[in-house]
Amino acid sequence: MSGIIYPTTNLKATESLTLERGDGVYVYDNNGKEYIEALAGLWCTSLGYNNRELIDTVNEQMGQLSYSHMFGGKTHQVGMDLADKLNAMVPVENAKVFFGNSGSDANDSHVKMLRYYFNAIGKPEKFKIIARERAYHGVTVAAASLTGLVPNHTHFDLPFDALGILRTDAPHYYRGALPGETEEQFVDRITNNLEQLILKEGADTIAAFIAEPITGASGVIVPPKGYYEKVQAILNKYDILFWADEVITGFGRTGNDFGSTTMNIQKPDMMTLAKQLSSAYMPISASVVRGDMYEAMIEPSAQVGVFGHGYTYSGHPVSCAVALKTLEIYERDNIFGHAAEMGRYMQRRLHEFADHPLVGEIRGEGLIAAVEFVANKQTGEAFAGGAIGGFAQQACQNHGMITRAVAGSSLAFCPPLIVTTEQIDEIIEKFSLALQDTLDYVTRENLQVA
Repeated sequence: MSGIIYPTTNLKATESLTLERGDGVYVYDNNGKEYIEALAGLWCTSLGYNNRELIDTVNEQMGQLSYSHMFGGKTHQVGMDLADKLNAMVPVENAKVFFGNSGSDANDSHVKMLRYYFNAIGKPEKFKIIARERAYHGVTVAAASLTGLVPNHTHFDLPFDALGILRTDAPHYYRGALPGETEEQFVDRITNNLEQLILKEGADTIAAFIAEPITGASGVIVPPKGYYEKVQAILNKYDILFWADEVITGFGRTGNDFGSTTMNIQKPDMMTLAKQLSSAYMPISASVVRGDMYEAMIEPSAQVGVFGHGYTYSGHPVSCAVALKTLEIYERDNIFGHAAEMGRYMQRRLHEFADHPLVGEIRGEGLIAAVEFVANKQTGEAFAGGAIGGFAQQACQNHGMITRAVAGSSLAFCPPLIVTTEQIDEIIEKFSLALQDTLDYVTRENLQVA
């Protein structure tokens, strides 16, 4: 065993798969076995592996300017060009961009900038943030506090109260609806709960509401129709900012430029970007805020002498160059349009499993989806713990496909955006084999509920 402390891993089950190389939508282990990558790494390798344009971009930028920081007024053209490109793409008004290294630190930066902004405009009491149950926003101290998943909280003693983190309902109709409740009634109930939370806490104490347009690690939850329209109406009523965490849904994953477009989120005030921004070839993230929020921070920073936040690798020139080239490829090759077409095909193929005795719900949009396994198909009763999801994930791996169990007993699908119909068919075939293995296991162990 190596000296690594492994991230998001059962520390009693490490080093179970060693990958050595990748090409296109496939990766290969140290025994030469091929796997189709059905989760795009961690929802991020949008252009697949071994993209020569991105590799050449890394080499070229390394030879020109391998590193430069952005402290104290220093800059470089590739960083400015990337910020301008993002400004032109995002639906945030007059967007300003702060660069980081991961989605987690980008959300952490947003927490700090929210406080800075409201202090700057004379509202220091307006610092609380509403996050949702079952949300995932990262694992730094602040980002993990925004996250609504128990494993990311347990044993870490996170400072929820000190950070002003409030919690509202997950918009998951399948799991959260009351008996006999329609989707419209469900939306009305949980958005009313949101408004009552705001009234209880006091709107003048709440800075923002954060949401993934479609969730990832919590099981690919697609909110019902009308949910975001009602949420934004409430937030606008009480002067609370909408913060879109687009770390997974940004850059074509849902078949549009951003998940906000797909889910009809109108002009978010803040956006968090990472992952597909560089197709994961280099670490980079972006915390995007409205231009007027940035303008309000200028004079206070001058009074102190510095805007006292930044990372050694903020705006790393190699990462910026790779991100710019990635965005160029997206546009030049109509990657978002291709993702929309392949997404419709993948969703249709996955729904062929709707009648399977283990399948409770199939959900998703574009090239992101999840299939949830249930102990009782009629009632939707969930399997206890995550053993079934873990078994299915391993069964997929045994058949040459990498995916991920999320939210207990759901399997996620999120292939690179360059995937073809033939490769989706391969994913479906391998999933079918793994699903049969899982049913055999459940039957053998008598784990289904009659």
